[in-house]
Amino acid sequence: MTSLPWLEIILTSSAFLLLLLYHIHLIYQLRKAPMTTSIGLTNHLRLEWVQSVRRENKDILAVQTMRNWVMTSSFLASTAVLISLGIINAAFRTDKYNGIPHALNLVGATSQAFWQLKLMLLLLDFFFAFFNFALSIRYYNHAGFLINTPAEHDQFLTSDYVTKVINRGTTHYTLGMRAYYLAVPFVLWLFGPTWMLGGAILITAILYKVDRII
Repeated sequence: MTSLPWLEIILTSSAFLLLLLYHIHLIYQLRKAPMTTSIGLTNHLRLEWVQSVRRENKDILAVQTMRNWVMTSSFLASTAVLISLGIINAAFRTDKYNGIPHALNLVGATSQAFWQLKLMLLLLDFFFAFFNFALSIRYYNHAGFLINTPAEHDQFLTSDYVTKVINRGTTHYTLGMRAYYLAVPFVLWLFGPTWMLGGAILITAILYKVDRII
């Protein structure tokens, strides 16, 4: 594998650093002022929803909502697996190495080994998405039983505990979706570090708009 040009290192490192710093900032906001973020607000509102469902015995509403969450996570997990298989196929098709991606790569390294490394990182990203969507299904299935169990049957089965289980599922769902979002700069990286940095800036701007409510 040939040595990487300095411009490749600088642009790629800048893209990774931008994404890392943004998510560190998001975690800090979730701890310091969670109600200023969409994640913190929805976590709070789920407690209100769980209390309302259990207080008014809205069993059908709870079952339908859980079913929709499970179906969505199942679809996204299946999609992540299909994309992963496509990436694996591309990684072993070395005869297709020289093509459009390298024609658009203006400043980055173009060695075959480095291109396959990019594919492996992209593959790990979608495996991470699949793993989190699968875990979200697990928690949603547990919550479907818990939310419909009368509180008087178990003193530990409080609305706070049920909400905690649901929020664990939604946390894994959020991480899975985050992996989908981060796939954009990873895919653009196949075309060169300049494209990756542009994708990282775009995704960061979109996520900042989506993650904040104030």
